[in-house]
Amino acid sequence: MREIALVRDGDSFIDAVEFVLQNFTEMNKLWVRMQHQGPIREKERRDKERRELRDLVGKNLHVLSQIDGIDLDMYKDTVLPRVLEQVVNCKDELAQHYLMDCIIQVFPDEYHLQTLETLLGACPQLQPTVDIMTVLSQLMDRLSNYATSSTEILPEFLQVEAFAKLSNAIGKVIDSQPEMPIFGAITLYVSLLTFTLRVHPDRLDYVDQVLGACVKKLSGKPKIEDNRATKQIVALLSAPVEKYNDIDTALKLTNYPRIMDHLDNGTKKVMAVVIIQSIMKNNTYISTAEKVEALFELIKGLIKDMDGTQDDELDEEDFKEEQNSVARLIHMLYNDDPDEMLEIIQTVRKHILLGGPKRLSLTVPPLIFSALKLVRRLQVHEGDEVTEDVPATPKKIFQILNQIIEALSSVPSSELSLRLYLQCAEAANDCDLEPVAYEFLTQAFILYEEEVADSKAQVTAIHLIIGTLQRMTVFGVENRDTLTHKATGYSAKLLKKPDQCRAVYACSHLFWVESQDGIKDGERVLLCLKRALRIANAAQQMANVTRGSSGPVTLFVEILNKYLHFFEKGNPQITSSAIQGLIELIMTEMQSDSSPSDPSTDAFFSSTIRYIQFQKQKGGAMGEKYEPIKI
Repeated sequence: MREIALVRDGDSFIDAVEFVLQNFTEMNKLWVRMQHQGPIREKERRDKERRELRDLVGKNLHVLSQIDGIDLDMYKDTVLPRVLEQVVNCKDELAQHYLMDCIIQVFPDEYHLQTLETLLGACPQLQPTVDIMTVLSQLMDRLSNYATSSTEILPEFLQVEAFAKLSNAIGKVIDSQPEMPIFGAITLYVSLLTFTLRVHPDRLDYVDQVLGACVKKLSGKPKIEDNRATKQIVALLSAPVEKYNDIDTALKLTNYPRIMDHLDNGTKKVMAVVIIQSIMKNNTYISTAEKVEALFELIKGLIKDMDGTQDDELDEEDFKEEQNSVARLIHMLYNDDPDEMLEIIQTVRKHILLGGPKRLSLTVPPLIFSALKLVRRLQVHEGDEVTEDVPATPKKIFQILNQIIEALSSVPSSELSLRLYLQCAEAANDCDLEPVAYEFLTQAFILYEEEVADSKAQVTAIHLIIGTLQRMTVFGVENRDTLTHKATGYSAKLLKKPDQCRAVYACSHLFWVESQDGIKDGERVLLCLKRALRIANAAQQMANVTRGSSGPVTLFVEILNKYLHFFEKGNPQITSSAIQGLIELIMTEMQSDSSPSDPSTDAFFSSTIRYIQFQKQKGGAMGEKYEPIKI
């Protein structure tokens, strides 16, 4: 440690610097020579000696950094050039990597910033086998930490043009090492991008420049198959999304989608999910059709088949989760301006209709409901004057919706299409568009008749149709009669008698609507209930033959409750004598040996009787109505 003594003895610090530099040079030369000396059998001992000498070499650089009097000028003019000269000339891979690492670690960040061009100039001159990625990454990491340590330091980075110098140096390093694997080059760009995002987050042009340099490196090459390179590209693409927490910013980077084009299909999906998750996490709304177009170009790996990949080759659960993420994304596409919102809907429609049959059932519904939200918003301004050249009107939107559902129904996905037709019919009803509502219901009936074959699905569908029709108020007498006739007709044709009965008595509500202008046709209500009774009676006779189910007795109790409902609503066609007769019929059936006892049916009937008794005890008009009924 003679060099430390020299400094302490008060000798000129310049002599001390010279001595340490000379000592460093000689030690390094010896360290490099030692690897080629001695027989192979002594290699283990020699490696140990080399490790010890390496530490002494590094200690010289540490001592240099501690000598008082070495200011920036001396470091720039004397220390760094001498050290780098030795680093470059030693031509040893291990020594070059170690010494560059030492320089970066022991000298101040401020010195690195002010001598950046000199330090970076040595990098392309190092041996091709030197791990230059790690060296430059460490340098940029230290500089970015230094830059973010104080706002007063940032102007210095702009003054010395740190980004330009780093970018230029990385380009030269990559060009000087043609054998560098693509993984290494991309890793350098990831480090540069990380530096840029930390030091110059407001300079999107810098970020795009880094991405552009990476695109240039990847151009002309086949799809990336190296897993390490793929991970680095994902890191490169993820960095801006994570930094800005705003996909809107990433969409402004022209080179962003160009890099994604170099990923394999699986990784494109991974990146698409990352982008969507960022949007959902940060509650980011994409507000223009142009941005939606750019976004869907980025996530195209999720919304359509790529390069012949078939949906059947995908894991079913993974596929559904991917498409559900797309469905959630659609609800994040929004603009307050109706015309722009319609443009967004049209853009989304264009993309998802190319998604293939399996995707449509998952991605069409959110688009439909997004468009229906727009229809509801337009209802608020329904009094405004509307001309033909206005893009966003309810009628035009319904035309688009009809086309979208028609595409879905051809997949086929008839049950889902039927539900969506009914949703649109309700919306058209609220907009007072009778022809449109009629068309949607007609399409629902056509689907029911031609495509819904499963008996359980038919039951569900017909009840949905009846429920929708019940809420409709827009139809005139003729159209309503046509639709209700179809509904009652299909109800009576269901496969199983109990299903027929329940659907037919549900149709009774189509003829008695509790609203100011609602229809109140007591005779047709009674016809539906009588028809339901006939079907229930036929089901009872069938059950007596098969000695099977207590279901038909339950049907009588259900019909009794419908009678009670319309009796209380004031339907003059529903009389207390009819209710009395139905009660007696039920009691007779329940006491019959041919009908097995069923606790749930018994409880249901007992509850109904208690309700009637309660109404009688209440008195008043309702109590008087029930008075003739004997229990």
